[in-house]
Amino acid sequence: MNGPYETGRACALAVAGGRDLAGIAARYEGLFPREAFDGGLYASLAMAGAFAAPWAGASGLRAVNRASLLVFAVDRLIDHEAAERDEVAALVADCLAAAGGEPPGSPAARFTAGLREELASSPGFPVLAAAWRDQLGRMLEAMAREWDWSHGAEPPALAGYLDNAAGTGALFVGVTHWIATGFVTAPADLDRLREPGDAVQRYLRLLNDLATHGRESAYGDVNAFTLGLSGDEVTARMAELADRAEALIEPLRADLPRAAEYLSWQLHYSTGFYGLSDFWAGRDS
Repeated sequence: MNGPYETGRACALAVAGGRDLAGIAARYEGLFPREAFDGGLYASLAMAGAFAAPWAGASGLRAVNRASLLVFAVDRLIDHEAAERDEVAALVADCLAAAGGEPPGSPAARFTAGLREELASSPGFPVLAAAWRDQLGRMLEAMAREWDWSHGAEPPALAGYLDNAAGTGALFVGVTHWIATGFVTAPADLDRLREPGDAVQRYLRLLNDLATHGRESAYGDVNAFTLGLSGDEVTARMAELADRAEALIEPLRADLPRAAEYLSWQLHYSTGFYGLSDFWAGRDS
């Protein structure tokens, strides 16, 4: 942001994005219950997209905003609705089938199919569709693994926990964003973004734990604190991950400047946001 005009424009994009998300959520009965998905959640997701990439415009931000909303929808279904492992497996399979172009069988899969349709007109989608579906699969499988941990499976060591950071959905949202905007059109460029993107979502995994660990522990979720880390240890590890992420992002600035800036922005914006708030309705820490 270079001044009041740019800030105002980004705010306008966030307002438009929040209204779009509220409108599309209304089409999927039961997928976005009001007690969890209020106007603040739609607005905060749209704000994150708008300020990270205001150059994209309202149409360019639709996919990243909707991808973020999908992350929250499936996270809620797996964390708080699925009582049996078979339910989790069915949700994962249904969403992945829809991401591959098969007819959807559930509201979450219908939303996934709609997101795929939104991406289909992007110039790079024909060659990046498989990579997009793969990243969705990594996210869903990571969420399923977290369900296992919170339902009695052997908890991981910290390294294994961070290896599962795809469950944050951060890189899935990033991949969706880069495809939708046409900024990444070649698999080789997307491959270059994976390692720094993974470093960012590892940082975000611990940032979320730091901001919400009291609430998450009450729900029975595994986090860095239930694995035995102290607050000081978490913040020290976050600093290491932030330094690593920035070191990996820096070489990309010459060839992929907007994608690199998006990743760097996510580090800093998220830190500021979680310092004061949370996305979920009624879940302030």
